[in-house]
Amino acid sequence: MSKFYLMCVEGGEVRKDVSFNFSCPNHRGLSRSIYSKRNLALRRLPGIWRFIDWLPVNEPSSYSDKPVTYKSEGLAEYLGLKNLYITFNGYWPERDVNMETCTFKELEAVVTIRYAQENNVSKLVIASAGNTAKAFAAAATQECFPVVLLVPRKCLCGVFLPRYDRRYVKTVMITDGDYSDSIALAKRLSRIKGFTYEGGARNIARRDGLGTVLLDAVFEIGCMPRHYFQAVGSGTGAIAAYEAALRLREDGRFGGALPRLHLAQNLPVAPMYSAWRAGRREIVPAEDIPQVENVLDLIYARVLSNRYPPYSIAGGVYDALVATQGEMYGVRNSEAKRAKALFAKLEGIDILPAAGVAVAALLQAVEKGSIRRQDITLLNITGGGSARLRKDKKLHRLKEDYTLSKDADDRELRELEL
Repeated sequence: MSKFYLMCVEGGEVRKDVSFNFSCPNHRGLSRSIYSKRNLALRRLPGIWRFIDWLPVNEPSSYSDKPVTYKSEGLAEYLGLKNLYITFNGYWPERDVNMETCTFKELEAVVTIRYAQENNVSKLVIASAGNTAKAFAAAATQECFPVVLLVPRKCLCGVFLPRYDRRYVKTVMITDGDYSDSIALAKRLSRIKGFTYEGGARNIARRDGLGTVLLDAVFEIGCMPRHYFQAVGSGTGAIAAYEAALRLREDGRFGGALPRLHLAQNLPVAPMYSAWRAGRREIVPAEDIPQVENVLDLIYARVLSNRYPPYSIAGGVYDALVATQGEMYGVRNSEAKRAKALFAKLEGIDILPAAGVAVAALLQAVEKGSIRRQDITLLNITGGGSARLRKDKKLHRLKEDYTLSKDADDRELRELEL
């Protein structure tokens, strides 16, 4: 029996060919990995590889880190919550978490690269608004695996990490575009150069890697949380949490109720929040997306700037919200900044802007009375510890190898020496 197969969420078709191709030939919806082992046993392996039975790889890589889940004291007392748990993704040596890119994107990057290696992929092309670039640069360096990163100028200026090797990491800076422009250009570049586009939210390795956040929390808490909070740009992490919860429910040991998803976007770039509030499955660009040249100028958490997220497709964010009776929150820049500072004060570690958006959503939910005092609540801090990391290590900015306009023609893409 094979370890897993792919199932089209929209049509139910099953594919046992699990090579690096995630799209169902008959439908636009997501494909989901279905694992032969329905009960998850922790393996004696380092970091996230202890969950390898629910990851689409056969062998672990050299990566050995994972997030840490702990019961909050400071923030919990401030909010009056008895059972607030925090899963921290980042750098916090005192809590034995050493993710040096300071983002949960590490979890998707290491699993994706290992999945690519096992499926004979020679090079990956990745679009990023910053954190994904950091994560793939670090993982590619560690595994000596070539990647091409496309990152907007306004995001690349903030990408620092302890080490990366330019023999394996090539970076294309998009001079005049945003994250969605980088995605479009990455797809074109892959097609023209014959490289493999890593797939975005359709990539099961990304989603199942990110799903280890919920797995770690559930094994620490002993049951599924009643509420799950996370900031979202594409929503890949939220879909991943939902899919991990479906597997845990089928496992049967951790409760039968799915965690209620509480997802937050940074206003005014909040297409999913806008569509959800309007009761629509579809995002309407004219109504839900600010009509400006570059949305990166508008928000504090630039990594949340995806204008065309996988919201409406089968198995996407909308379906996950409906299935969990979830909610979406709009968070202003000022609210995110205040929440970020509050978390640092009460929990003792700095967090990234996107995580500040999630904390602000939690504050809103408590104020509205959406959470009962005794409810088991999980807050996914998707990135943190960057200030702590700067104290401990010398950091290097991810430097561009090439620059392109978002409107670059095919000739310019062909001429890149990647």
